[in-house]
This record gives sequence, C-alpha cells and structure tokens, in this order.
Amino acid sequence: MKKILVTGGAGFIGSHVVDKVIEEGHEVVVIDNLSTGKMENINAGARFYNVDIRNKNIEDIFKIEKPDIVIHHAAQIDVQRSIKEPAFDGDINIIGTVNMLENCRKFGVDKFIYASSAAIYGTPVYLPVDEKHSIEPISYYGVSKYTPELYIKVYNQLYGIKYTILRYANVYGIRQEPKGEGGVISIFLDKMLRGEQPTIFGDGSNTRDYTYVEDIAEANLKALYHGDNEIFNIGTGKATDLNRLFDIMKKLIGFKGDAIYGPFRPGDIKDSCLCNDKAVGSLKWEWKYSIEKGLEKTIKYYKEKYV
Repeated sequence: MKKILVTGGAGFIGSHVVDKVIEEGHEVVVIDNLSTGKMENINAGARFYNVDIRNKNIEDIFKIEKPDIVIHHAAQIDVQRSIKEPAFDGDINIIGTVNMLENCRKFGVDKFIYASSAAIYGTPVYLPVDEKHSIEPISYYGVSKYTPELYIKVYNQLYGIKYTILRYANVYGIRQEPKGEGGVISIFLDKMLRGEQPTIFGDGSNTRDYTYVEDIAEANLKALYHGDNEIFNIGTGKATDLNRLFDIMKKLIGFKGDAIYGPFRPGDIKDSCLCNDKAVGSLKWEWKYSIEKGLEKTIKYYKEKYV
C-alpha cells in the first residue's frame, strides 16, 4: 500500500482518480482549494486539506503526510479564461506545479503523475496525434499545461523523482460542471435537460476525442505501477464532430429542439484526436467506454440527480 497525495481531488477528474486509488487499497490525501471542486465529490476514505497549490503552507502537509506518490490534477482549465487572464492561468498551472515539485524534492516523493492536455499540441499536423507530434499550443492554457512537463523532466534529471505524464483528450462524465474547456458535453446536457437550445461554436464540424472519466481514472491507476519517466496520450483514438455529438445526446435525452450556431472561438482547435497506442502497450491501459456508452451513463446520472 502506498500513500498518495492527489491535488484537485475534489474536482471532476481528480475525485474519480481518488475513488479508483482508494478502491485499489491505497491511502489517499486530497489537496483542493474548492474553487471549482466540491466537498460532496471527496471520497470519505480520503483525508482532506483545503489549500491552494500555490500556498507555501503545503510544506506542512508534506511534513505531516509524507506521501510516496503525488497525482497532480489541480489546475486552471478554461481556455478562454487563459486568453483573457494569462498571468492568472500561468500562476496556477506553472507556479502551482513548481510549488508541488519543490515539496516532492524536499520530502523525498518517489513519483509525480501529471495531468497534461491535448491542448499542448495546438493545431494537429496529422491525426491521430501521437506523442512525437510537434508542440505548438495556440492558447495560453496549452502553454501553461506544457511548461510543467519541462520542469518535471528536469526534476527527474536533477533529483531522481520519477514521473508519468498523461496528456488527456476531452474528458467528460459524471461530476463535470457545465463550464470550462472540455465541458461541451456537460454544457449541452445542462441546456437540453432544461429544455434550452445549446450553442455550437462554428459549423459543428469540429472534432474531439471524447474520453469517459472512468477511463481517465484507470490510466492514473496504471501509472502507479507502469510508465516511469514516460509521456502518454490518453484518449479513445476516435474523433466525434459536434453535430454528431449533439445528435447522439438529443436522441438519448429525448430533446426536441435544435442547436444554435455561433462564431468559432479563438484558441479553439479545429480537430483533435489522440493516438493511444503507446498507453495501450506500455502503460497496460485500455479504454472501455464508447461515446454512446459513456454518454448513456452520464445522462442517466444527471437525469436521476436533477430532473
């Protein structure tokens, strides 16, 4: 059994990671400032500290808890906000991560698992995007998610802290709030359950690799045992355009209306789909949820909770 510290463990993805790791029998400590996370998401089996990842007092938590592994999910995730407030975005995603890494160095943490993003690749030169694709972010969010990868590699070189970097496709599922980047499914769902028309930005031909949150959590679990000092794309390898996404959700929900079309948003990538061959081979991970299966589970949950 390991002691694992999860940042952002009250958030959408982080809370599912906590659940999975506790199910596996590990001891879990959660750090979250609850700016977007919720107390109700935190597994009762975890110890919780309400603190920001930029806070110097995090050192006291490391002194007390002495974690073996850190899984780092706390982040500013809104692409549009990153464009409007680049300093705020960089402060959380870069400086906050460096603060965590410094404490890992001081207190002898064995491994650092980092949640990165497909946004670092920018506009794909080819699809599906593999880990060797060039890094050309088109938003400050993409920059602020990639920069910590460089810090992580140097911390490994200088201090021997092992790492696994997981670059996520667009994650969706239970507990996702209808805001922020990657939240298009929760935004659509929120609108459609209210009987309101969702907005599609652009002509609806934009594609994403929508990956169910339980598959993402499973990748984090695999990273506890495999993939030392490696980078992995975590996605289904299948692209779904917004028009098809809307049609699937419309059918599953029984929504009678149509979507509204708005202008294409700056910083949004036209098409994104991740090659997962490396994760399947070296991380011993596989995705289990098709877009239809994942949406069905997500919609059922929200209908039972809110309708």
